[in-house]
Amino acid sequence: MAVQKSEYLSNVWRDGIFTNRVLFITGGAGSIGSAQTRALVHLGADACIIGRNVEKTEAAAKEIAKVRSGARVLGIGNVDVRNFESLKAAADRCAAELGGIDYVIAGAAGNFIAPMAGLSPNAFKAVIDIDTIGTFNTIKATIPHLVKSAARNPNPNPAGTTGGRLLSTSATFHYTGMALQAHVSAAKAAVDSLMASVSLEYGPYGVTANCIAPGAIAGTEGMERLASSQIAAEEMGRQIPSGRMGSVRDIADATVFLFSDAGNYINGTNIVVDGAGWRRQGGLGVGLDKDMAYPDFLLAGEVSKNVKTGRKETSKL
Repeated sequence: MAVQKSEYLSNVWRDGIFTNRVLFITGGAGSIGSAQTRALVHLGADACIIGRNVEKTEAAAKEIAKVRSGARVLGIGNVDVRNFESLKAAADRCAAELGGIDYVIAGAAGNFIAPMAGLSPNAFKAVIDIDTIGTFNTIKATIPHLVKSAARNPNPNPAGTTGGRLLSTSATFHYTGMALQAHVSAAKAAVDSLMASVSLEYGPYGVTANCIAPGAIAGTEGMERLASSQIAAEEMGRQIPSGRMGSVRDIADATVFLFSDAGNYINGTNIVVDGAGWRRQGGLGVGLDKDMAYPDFLLAGEVSKNVKTGRKETSKL
């Protein structure tokens, strides 16, 4: 059954605002990435989603294309964001087959819970490679296309169309520090810094570069890796100032805003979409069960066993 619009897009956006635009997204088959892609495709864009798993990526592309009659959604599998040449070939193919690249989302990410004492150098490197190096490779592979798109779409454009926009999926853990997330905190801090550099160096060409930092988003694989399955979503939501966990639609709507005419003057910043959760991150229980309290769980060398470990698949591409 096709995904209902209400699950990935609110009703405030005018149809067709992304007509004749092309999205290139790593992680587009994932929970958040597929919602972002659906939203843009629904509003007129064509898209190219990138992933390592060929079958999963191609199947996701076919499913996403159903949101709009005539939509072109290309799924390119067997692409690892850690391999620049593979990623560049995918970007060039996307531009050749769909007519260019106007929007880019660097959404591939890896995560798991681990105390620093139990975090191997290889495990730390894996997250840095996927999140940080992968984001850098995505920038390098697509920035020539974004510069061309920005030249075609002056900012602001009297016609209301946009282009030359880059977005990375970040996090908030490094704002305050987060136990069991040293690897992700380091990787996402670097991602934020990369996007700041892009805004400075490519802003003069008309390109905008920003980050979206999601909070606790319900129903995603990311939360399965971080939150104990013994804690209900409603209970976790009560720990967030806005009183609920986020939805993938919350992230998709923020993405539409940044890529739309309304986001013309937003550049070099992080948009936090988390219901103010980062203001009290210590209470969100990442990697903890109900009876685990800081710092006792660390001193005892314990973490929740009720999370998805990711041992077989440490990345979501």
